[in-house]
Amino acid sequence: MATAAYEQLKLHITPEKFYVEACDDGADDVLTIDRVSTEVTLAVKKDVPPSAVTRPIFGILGTIHLVAGNYLIVITKKIKVGEFFSHVIWKATDFDVLSYKKTMLHLTDIQLQDNKTFLAMLNHVLNVDGFYFSTTYDLTHTLQRLSNTSPEFQEMSLLERADQRFVWNGHLLRELSAQPEVHRFALPVLHGFITMHSCSVNGKYFDWILISRRSCFRAGVRYYVRGIDSEGHAANFVETEQIVHYNGSKASFVQTRGSIPVFWSQRPNLKYKPLPQISKVANHMDGFQRHFDSQVIIYGKQVIINLINQKGSEKPLEQTFATMVSSLGSGMMRYIAFDFHKECKNMRWDRLSILLDQVAEMQDELSYFLVDSAGQVVANQEGVFRSNCMDCLDRTNVIQSLLARRSLQAQLQRLGVLHVGQKLEEQDEFEKIYKNAWADNANACAKQYAGTGALKTDFTRTGKRTHLGLIMDGWNSMIRYYKNNFSDGFRQDSIDLFLGNYSVDELESHSPLSVPRDWKFLALPIIMVVAFSMCIICLLMAGDTWTETLAYVLFWGVASVGTFFIILYNGKDFVDAPRLVQKEKID
Repeated sequence: MATAAYEQLKLHITPEKFYVEACDDGADDVLTIDRVSTEVTLAVKKDVPPSAVTRPIFGILGTIHLVAGNYLIVITKKIKVGEFFSHVIWKATDFDVLSYKKTMLHLTDIQLQDNKTFLAMLNHVLNVDGFYFSTTYDLTHTLQRLSNTSPEFQEMSLLERADQRFVWNGHLLRELSAQPEVHRFALPVLHGFITMHSCSVNGKYFDWILISRRSCFRAGVRYYVRGIDSEGHAANFVETEQIVHYNGSKASFVQTRGSIPVFWSQRPNLKYKPLPQISKVANHMDGFQRHFDSQVIIYGKQVIINLINQKGSEKPLEQTFATMVSSLGSGMMRYIAFDFHKECKNMRWDRLSILLDQVAEMQDELSYFLVDSAGQVVANQEGVFRSNCMDCLDRTNVIQSLLARRSLQAQLQRLGVLHVGQKLEEQDEFEKIYKNAWADNANACAKQYAGTGALKTDFTRTGKRTHLGLIMDGWNSMIRYYKNNFSDGFRQDSIDLFLGNYSVDELESHSPLSVPRDWKFLALPIIMVVAFSMCIICLLMAGDTWTETLAYVLFWGVASVGTFFIILYNGKDFVDAPRLVQKEKID
């Protein structure tokens, strides 16, 4: 049993110090942060001055250094997600960012503006839905990993034992991490998606849980973070675990998703789908091997399902991926290329059964984790499916939901919930819960990476592809296009600041935020929007003088189209690119 973090906290604020009081039964600890020296110490309740301003909080997210100095970030609101083997799981829904400094008079006007921008970046990340925590349970590990630990590991604090891939506030907690005596105040926070449901099939009640853990290594937004880094970390890497709890028995099935693990990029340039660029100079095999060496150590065998197109702009990526797997020659890896769009064109999504049939025997070999009510491990999962498409979002989530259902079918039959020959698809009430949960999972992962809800969720929710679903996909695609080109630079900078990929230095002579935007960045897109709007207005207000109206329409139409082509020709001049971190150069 891990050393629990404090659950009930009060924050006391004085001009000199922050006092975080542990209010759990029998607790007398008070975390003290000196607002001048930034020193962190442990005190007792009698040390809190009566004059302090007091408020309840629900956890310390950590501290960060900005232009104005240090800031303390605390959780101010939470909602209960559910109970997980008698452990309560919470979603953090609101935060407060508190300055150590009592005044900003020491800053210049430029520093004030930069500090304001950095604060906006922090708040942007904090406002992205999907931060989860528990004060008593280690959410960062799967059931199987937790079952294979030493007594020493089980006695560690939640912070010490956490899988650092999934601790999104690891950088923010670095000061508290260095002092073991204050670890009960340090709360590891997961980013991703968690849902829990009490379900009934054949009159037998069980808990069904879905957890997606987003990696904080090589994290970012859709087009600015692709492929892998030099350490082998893949972009948009997500570990998804499906859990069943019935009569004391627990079963788990784990899958992963992650960007194609070679060095490639796809930078926005105002085209609907920028051309993917595979590096001509990087050592692909080195990064590829680092990635899969770590994956095999953590998960075992790897069944790779590559869902990208096998023609057009995506074809070179598929060929490179297949070549890398073949060159590595590992018996722990199997590679399956399935052209999702080709196989399912004309809304023939029933053809996904081709892939499921192809991997059925492999899935049986990988198995799943199962521990009985006496705590004895009955089965271990010997490996995982590692699925990907271009974004590792829409196509990937569809396939993962189908593989997870097949595993769940086997688990529920083994546990005696399903009768022999019964199919989960026939259990209407549970199927609705299952499909909606996986669609919600898709939306959560998509919003966190691409900025919009997922595509193809009509199939995940209903089992059918619909015309309304196609329309909604078109709408989401349009929103993605706008965000990827005109707001993702800020989003990427925000994530890099939050995760510590960029550190603020107030003594820096030249702030990266002070780089002026080219006038075209704002001017020409505005001109295009105005011209297009005027063109539409002229059409709507057409009267008797058609010659005059036609002249106006032609003028504004030519202006809008001309401006559009100027923008398209010089696409990169108008894209909102990150400014805080020098990204890898792709040849």
